[in-house]
Amino acid sequence: MNNKAILWMIFTTAFLILITILSSYNVTFKWIFSLVILGQAFLIITVYKVLKDDYKTELTFKDGYQDHPIEKEIE
Repeated sequence: MNNKAILWMIFTTAFLILITILSSYNVTFKWIFSLVILGQAFLIITVYKVLKDDYKTELTFKDGYQDHPIEKEIE
């Protein structure tokens, strides 16, 4: 993935965790509600950025996972 997509993912995750922390400190409902709506917009933008990312790979499903490759059949 492109660095921009990863940065959006990190920012959105941190923002939503911040909302969770603020809600435990009895912040007023209108602030929490406004931040949640903003967080949902960030989430939609993040999903769009990740899905539209120009990422190419030469790997296929036959290659398996990179950390645990499937042993190739001997022909």
